[in-house]
Amino acid sequence: MSASAHAVVADLRDRIRQFDGRALRDRAVLPFGVPEIDEKLPGGGLALASLHEVCGGGNDAVEGAAAMLFAAGIAARTRGQVLWCLTRPDLFAPALAQAGLAPGRVLYMEANDEKSLLLCLEEGLRHGGLGAVVAEVARLSMTASRRLQLAAEAGGTLGIALRRFRHKREVGAFLLPTAAVTRWQVSVAPSAPLPVPGVGRACWRLELTRCRAGEAAEFEVEASDAEGRIAFSSRLADRSPAAGHGRLGASA
Repeated sequence: MSASAHAVVADLRDRIRQFDGRALRDRAVLPFGVPEIDEKLPGGGLALASLHEVCGGGNDAVEGAAAMLFAAGIAARTRGQVLWCLTRPDLFAPALAQAGLAPGRVLYMEANDEKSLLLCLEEGLRHGGLGAVVAEVARLSMTASRRLQLAAEAGGTLGIALRRFRHKREVGAFLLPTAAVTRWQVSVAPSAPLPVPGVGRACWRLELTRCRAGEAAEFEVEASDAEGRIAFSSRLADRSPAAGHGRLGASA
């Protein structure tokens, strides 16, 4: 075999290794550690090199905070620094710490507008050196979400589009299709009962309203603990999400 043929074969082998490595990376997942949820997700967890959407089940501050803590718990269980992009400086860092995301792991980026914020989200995902990138956005078009999904695949980074709405009229934007791999709605539920008077661990109703290569589902869980882990509640509401799917829009 000539030297030029050897060079061609070596180049092809290198390309195959790159493709294999990317395939393995793209199949990597982040399990919740809750079998009832993980079994509903392709691969047994959240795809790491992918974009995911999270939103409160309503348009009030309480459910918006629950969605933020859910996203923080996911980011906390990744490895490396977490880039958190926002346009409003109202994020409460101690709350993130209670959900497992320690202050020393978070890099904050405040943008002047959502266009700049989406650019920062895309660059953070493409960088490849971050554990996760979270961005608080109101609108997310199909074109923008496709760019973000490609950036997440290229960087092997988990991205979370945390949908926050300034006005009721923006809430319906969450129901429009995007390229995100999963879409979650988080609603508050009665806290876990205690054997003595008091308030128990917060509970959420998680609605998996969209899952690529999977099915929609609904769960009742206990909120993220200091390690970012949720726990399955015996009060599982495994009902059809058909009614809940439009609930956020109906509250607008």
